[in-house]
Amino acid sequence: MCWLFVFILFISYVGIQPSMKLSLQTESTVTIPCGYDRAYIHHKKYWCSNYYLSFSSCSVQAYANNTKGKVTVTDNPAESFFTVTLDHLQTKDTGWYWCGVEIDRGPDVREALYITVKSDTDLSVKESRVRGEEGGSVTVQCLYSEENQNKQKQWCRFKDGQCYMVGTETSQNSSVYISDDGRRSFSVRMSGLKKSDAGWYWCSAGDLQIPVHIAVNSLTDYSVSKEYTYPEMFCIA
Repeated sequence: MCWLFVFILFISYVGIQPSMKLSLQTESTVTIPCGYDRAYIHHKKYWCSNYYLSFSSCSVQAYANNTKGKVTVTDNPAESFFTVTLDHLQTKDTGWYWCGVEIDRGPDVREALYITVKSDTDLSVKESRVRGEEGGSVTVQCLYSEENQNKQKQWCRFKDGQCYMVGTETSQNSSVYISDDGRRSFSVRMSGLKKSDAGWYWCSAGDLQIPVHIAVNSLTDYSVSKEYTYPEMFCIA
């Protein structure tokens, strides 16, 4: 989405580069959010794949609100995105993928991604789902390979595509500060959390992205949520 990072908007395939590149570890599980225009709320959403960059021969792996094999797609129409969860990834899963929305009279709208699966990833996070308390703070640690050491690091929000770079701080919805230790790790600290800060984000290094979900508890429900565990979901990117 967004996953540098611009908010995922569906486009027709015209031979362009993927808007997202993910480097994932074998046997890992990832959830990717895919955004769509509100005009498509009632349209079918799907996830399809092809080893080559050719949407015309793209094979649908699963439709929204359905699980097929190790792929689960879940629609979230209230927020105009659907998520795709890929489970137990293998090197053979390396290739091109698309977030897609079916259009009855006209070409489908879709967004291309390229996923590489290998034993050592080039970009990962210590925790892909992080929970914080309203008014408090959360820290996300993003790990990168040596070849990405000198590349630009960013933290981007899926909802609006706004990105923050290393060494910058801003106070729109919350304070965001990114620091790079220069030793294959950079940290993102979000403080003064608000409920509106909850949602999907991306760690980015160079042209690679990895999704992270931030949940924000209100002060009244924090004691209960400490025992909360995420269900096995779906998914997006």
